[in-house]
Amino acid sequence: MTRVTDIEAILQTLTLEEKISLLAGRNFWETVPIPAKGVPNIKTSDGPNGARGADFTGGTPAACFPAACCVAATFDVEAAHQIGQALAEETQSKGARCLLAPTTCIHRHPLGGRNFESFSEDPFLAGKLASQVIQGVQSRGVAATIKHFAVNEQETDRFSVDETVSERALREIYLRPFEIAIKEAKPWAVMTGYNSVNGHHCDSNPFLLQKVLRGDWGWDGLVMSDWGGTNSTVESLNAGLDLEMPGPTIRRKVPDVVAAVKEGKVSESTIDDRARRVLRFLERLKAFEDPSIPAEKAINKPEHQKLIRETGARGAVLLKNEKQVLPLSKEKVKGKKVAVIGLAKTPLAHGGGSASVNAHYKIAPWDALQAAIGDIAELVYAKGCHSQRLLPPLACDETAGKVLGLDGKPGFTMQWFDKDTNKLLDTRHGRDSCLLSPILNNEGLWKVVEYSGDFTPAVSGSHYMGCTGLGSTQFFINDKLIYEQKGTTPDAMGFLFGALSENEFTYSFEAGTTYRLRVRSLPPIDVPGLELLNGRTGLRLGFQIASEHDADLIGEATALAKESDYAIIFTGHDPHWETEGQDQVSFNLPKDGSQDALVSAVADANSNTVVVNSTGVAIALPWLDQVAGLVQSWFPGQECGNSIADVLTGTVNPEGRLPVSFPKKLEYAPAHGNFPGTYDNGQLKVEYKEGVFVGYRHYDRFGKDKVHFPFGYGLSYTTFGFGTMQVAKQSADLYSVSVDVSNTGSVAGGVLVQIYAGKSEPLPDHPVKSLVAFMKIRLDAGEKQTVQLSVSARDFGYFDEKRGEWVVLAGRYDFTLGQSSFDAIQTIPVTIEKELSYKP
Repeated sequence: MTRVTDIEAILQTLTLEEKISLLAGRNFWETVPIPAKGVPNIKTSDGPNGARGADFTGGTPAACFPAACCVAATFDVEAAHQIGQALAEETQSKGARCLLAPTTCIHRHPLGGRNFESFSEDPFLAGKLASQVIQGVQSRGVAATIKHFAVNEQETDRFSVDETVSERALREIYLRPFEIAIKEAKPWAVMTGYNSVNGHHCDSNPFLLQKVLRGDWGWDGLVMSDWGGTNSTVESLNAGLDLEMPGPTIRRKVPDVVAAVKEGKVSESTIDDRARRVLRFLERLKAFEDPSIPAEKAINKPEHQKLIRETGARGAVLLKNEKQVLPLSKEKVKGKKVAVIGLAKTPLAHGGGSASVNAHYKIAPWDALQAAIGDIAELVYAKGCHSQRLLPPLACDETAGKVLGLDGKPGFTMQWFDKDTNKLLDTRHGRDSCLLSPILNNEGLWKVVEYSGDFTPAVSGSHYMGCTGLGSTQFFINDKLIYEQKGTTPDAMGFLFGALSENEFTYSFEAGTTYRLRVRSLPPIDVPGLELLNGRTGLRLGFQIASEHDADLIGEATALAKESDYAIIFTGHDPHWETEGQDQVSFNLPKDGSQDALVSAVADANSNTVVVNSTGVAIALPWLDQVAGLVQSWFPGQECGNSIADVLTGTVNPEGRLPVSFPKKLEYAPAHGNFPGTYDNGQLKVEYKEGVFVGYRHYDRFGKDKVHFPFGYGLSYTTFGFGTMQVAKQSADLYSVSVDVSNTGSVAGGVLVQIYAGKSEPLPDHPVKSLVAFMKIRLDAGEKQTVQLSVSARDFGYFDEKRGEWVVLAGRYDFTLGQSSFDAIQTIPVTIEKELSYKP
């Protein structure tokens, strides 16, 4: 029997100081307990596609699920729900009760660094899928934390950027997915964004937190800041931010808040409200019944593996398939030679940042294809090009050479020193590479770190190296200073997530000779915008043999493709290129045009060239006319190779549809010219001048010639037919849509039924149409099914700023069944006899 906790009674026992202590984290992941008063604490965990646990850079292995962009491409609400349930189980295995997910912001621009973590450019699709993830998570008793509230659509200067957005655009585009998910799924927590909206930081924004979230939507859960995203003391408390994360506190030190209360800047009743939310959050998570925080476990569940593989495959979008080059079935490739080129041996399972996890395993496409068709076809491999952003960390492998620590055993020796006296504080041996991201617990706080090791290179030559530190860093070879970074890195977020371009230098080594390597890094005193990194040391040392660095990889790949029957090129972004903390460097694939050049060269050499692209965003496709096939595979999770191989070989019929438009040029993107903004007296500001015309709402106004592939587009290995669509009015503002769908081809497959609605005679200030209903169904060859959908009139209305209401104008509207946002199958007119209006 569930015990009922008397929150008010507990609150009355707490002193003012104790209540204030509850309003910030205890450490990086946990809330503050008050054992003497019976108040427990809970642990949180990232993130959107896997529960990582406490260690940011490794730690306990976890299941890595498909990224939100891949889930969105399935258009499958049941898959989203199942992933939510599995994420909850993973969260519990890490001793946590609160998952920091889902990310529900809009793909405003193709260069958005964190787009992959979010679902779509369309708010209706994003909201419906986020709702299902949340419902799945919370059905297992784990809190979901929808984030980042709100308008967190870019990473450039994300801690300080001020975004000017009209209320209409906010309501219709950027707040709409949150509104749908919050009203439908009632998440137990909301995380604020780092950015400012219309002059107010999200964590202290009265419009977002009081007017909209608590007021219009009537939501009653916990509001927490993003990590390091609390920008004020008094303002954030008064606006409604309940919990500052992480801890120990920076903005809510008890004496400071007590003083603010005494000065009348914050009322004690406000402190009570904030503390009450925290206590209710703990109650929802049954922390009062069981206050334990179990040890982290790595539980590799077969049912999770199956879910990840299936969802990853179903999210893949077949964009081009000339002369039915795909699928590469066993019958088609038997006795053939298949060149596998590019990032085939690199499992692109996830993006970088808080969405990355130490996966139980990652299946590379090369290995998956070997298992699928390697017994009947000859598979040959070529790397194809240099695409890495950073040189590989110098590790103990036979290619680079051997590293022995100060104890004479493999690995580097890491030592901590007092920053003032240089006294040795701690020594640890056996570090497998000279790669140390910032220590996010307090172990290395305000300490100097050194990595030392004796390196014996395997090959003579002037090899390439790269060195970076979070603070001032020096690199020595045989006690001679070789490289120095003076001062704090200019890109702390890039360093944190391995997404900075470091300076490379060369050093002449002789094989068999031993060199003492030593890297020394000081803790940074001031990391602008990232105060939580102050005093936390980090460094990295990269190394690559000259012959590998300078090799003509494209020539090798082209020669291999020329003598093969098929060529499959794997392109994309690894977590160093597409990551939290940084927007995309280019619309073109990295590095410096190398992947684009590779595709063009191989396609010229082999007419049966297929590209499999793993990114979370639309990319430039300068070689599109040259290739026979193109598959957009996103970031499919730890089973990425198997998911991709299943699609390529026809084991799974591709059924994914684009949740984002693929423009032909970056200049055609709706936010072009207003992303990432301009600087005004040192502060980045961006105006959302495109208003509500985001994604396909923008391209609908300019025609098909602006995009390679529209929203909702995707091909299949089978064909489908649609009967006559029927639309029936159920009430004043509710309609039912039904249509018969048949699989007219020879193999089973999935098809998306997508319904759009808009004024029959479009108005210039309104989108031509909006997605208002969708359903994914799967049919055997020859099977027919009647699909029934509900459409709410509010979903094709607009927000009237003057009236502060949602409005559906009277008049005629077109209900369109589409192959995509551009390609209509059928259109039926519907008349709204009388104007409808709704409170927000």
